[in-house]
Amino acid sequence: MIGRLRGELANVDGFLAMVDVGGVGYEVTLPESVALQLPALGEPVTLLTRQVFREDGVTLYGFLEPFERRLFDLLLAVNGCGPKVALSLIGQIGADNAATAILNQDAMTLRRANGVGTKLAERLVLELKDKMQQEALVRKIEASTPKKKAVIADELVEALMALGYRRSEAETAAEEARGNASTVEDQIRHALRLLQK
Repeated sequence: MIGRLRGELANVDGFLAMVDVGGVGYEVTLPESVALQLPALGEPVTLLTRQVFREDGVTLYGFLEPFERRLFDLLLAVNGCGPKVALSLIGQIGADNAATAILNQDAMTLRRANGVGTKLAERLVLELKDKMQQEALVRKIEASTPKKKAVIADELVEALMALGYRRSEAETAAEEARGNASTVEDQIRHALRLLQK
């Protein structure tokens, strides 16, 4: 499973980006909001990715923030919400606005995204409201303790550098690990798995 790509932005065609990683070009499909935030061609870029396997092939979807990827995963778990619709919700409404709409049971806002009809919007609210409450609590705790988070980040980066990784590698892996694990120990394990790929 490809969870992250770090390389040079080689090409952008609409919402399809090509990231050159060590001479290999990975095509990554992006939400509209992410495509608009990409750096210039030839500049370094890091994308958190989700690999989706379907009958007609394998597609990589890319995100800039861990929450965007977590929301993408939650949306895909809802019957009738495929990757294209999930990207519409994240890219057209915005990850934060989509999450808020689900929490507030605001199906009308969700319907503004391409491919989201009344039934699907209501199903998204029904099936994801509790999960969004949990996600909101996690994000509120993260936001209310920026100093503690920075200390954990420094500990994590320093630990990875002590194992021989460059600061840039350690910082990128630490950022990804913080979005997927809560304790420093779990974050180190997650970061090492990423760095050893």
